[in-house]
Amino acid sequence: MGGRGEVPGRPDPLPIAVVDNHTHLDIRRDDIPDAIAPDGGEERTTEDVAAALATAAAVGVDRVVQVGCDLESARFTVAQVDRHPAMLGAVALHPNEVPALAEAGRLQEAWAEIEELAAHPRIRAVGESGLDHFRTGPEGHAAQEESFRWHIDLAKRTGKALQIHDRDSHEDVLRILADEGAPETTVLHCFSGDAAMARECIDRGYLLSFAGTVTFKSAGDLREALAITPLDQVLAETDAPYLTPSPERGNANAPYLLPHTVRVMARTRGVDVPTMCRAVSDNAARVYGPW
Repeated sequence: MGGRGEVPGRPDPLPIAVVDNHTHLDIRRDDIPDAIAPDGGEERTTEDVAAALATAAAVGVDRVVQVGCDLESARFTVAQVDRHPAMLGAVALHPNEVPALAEAGRLQEAWAEIEELAAHPRIRAVGESGLDHFRTGPEGHAAQEESFRWHIDLAKRTGKALQIHDRDSHEDVLRILADEGAPETTVLHCFSGDAAMARECIDRGYLLSFAGTVTFKSAGDLREALAITPLDQVLAETDAPYLTPSPERGNANAPYLLPHTVRVMARTRGVDVPTMCRAVSDNAARVYGPW
């Protein structure tokens, strides 16, 4: 492994290939060394993406869901999914993007473009949409809620999965899903709730996607949630370049680091690693269809 502030080394390969349910290959962090293209420019290229996918495949992460959560990254996602057979996509307006668009009078226009991009056959999910009461104050909550309801409707109208962003807003997310009626396939991206919330989501038939946070020493509540989640409702993700799993916390994340998370998930759930890999892979195929 690399030291803090370095490009992490490759983990041992997984025995069965899995899917990274949620990654942002268009985003390059400027605070720590880049894990995908250390010598690259600010803008991600098709070659950067191809290299990231190849590195991930070498350790048993052979498919990814690339998530575009503003207009620029949604356009990037649609352009890239046609170039890489290992990549499917999701597009939406992130809840933290919404208040500024609403204030500028551009939200309707942005929704229209997202709907157009979501029609692409290799865009298999609407997301990430939801609520964020951590980065956005009360003045932006109404716009976030309106946009979340719009994205729920879009997922239902298109028959695509919904990937939800939920930060410090568990009760409101569950309330709105109940009000609107959740899409047939609903995924809580980077699940951050406790066992009680997990039980509510499980009972409603949602899938819970676990990120590198589940490997953190302080994440006991999150591991308790995972421990009760049925294997047929579990997904795994990086949310790269963020939420890097232990033992690489403090470095930039990338899809090739997902094996660290999958191994902790297996141990937490009380199954062997191949069993967890099969569950993650099979569930992703059921949610998104064939790559």
